[in-house]
Amino acid sequence: MINGEGDMLDYKQEITSSNKIAKTMVSFANHRGGTLLVGVRDNRTIAGIRTEDEKYMLDLAASFYCKPEIPLEIIEHTIGDKIILECIVPEGDDKPYSSKGDDGKWWVYVRNKDKSLLASKIVVDVLRRQASNKGTMIQYGKNEEMLLKYLEENERVTLMEFKKMVNISRWRASKILVNLISAGVIRNHTHEKMEFYTLA
Repeated sequence: MINGEGDMLDYKQEITSSNKIAKTMVSFANHRGGTLLVGVRDNRTIAGIRTEDEKYMLDLAASFYCKPEIPLEIIEHTIGDKIILECIVPEGDDKPYSSKGDDGKWWVYVRNKDKSLLASKIVVDVLRRQASNKGTMIQYGKNEEMLLKYLEENERVTLMEFKKMVNISRWRASKILVNLISAGVIRNHTHEKMEFYTLA
């Protein structure tokens, strides 16, 4: 029995579009890597791939629709009379990875459970900071102090709540959050409807 979908596993019954699958690939590369099983239905039953075209579309997605390009490992498995593809996406060394949307723009996606979600500007900055291997120096001022005190008493905070609380610009509030996330003091949580922050 195949495991259920999660933050490092995704099923695709078939590949119908290279740019759509690129979204899942970049969300894995921006995360800890992951595996795409092509030819498997959402209910975990084996559909099998139809043609060699699916391999070509995976390669095209990784090379043309992902920036930077993602090195894939594609393994064919024969189950009964059906073939499925195991497409292994490594964790990326050059984060943030982005995929080309239908609008021709490049968008960064991150993985949350079994979904690939559009990354906020804060998450993109954190990915960039982590990839640069520069240490994070925290200036611990009254704004940081108020935020951490608030999080000790409350479960979570959003960017807008923090900005209002300390009465600073969105840009400055974002910068403080990026610093504290990069330093491992707080954690960000990306969800479909909102993004919030908790103590690490």
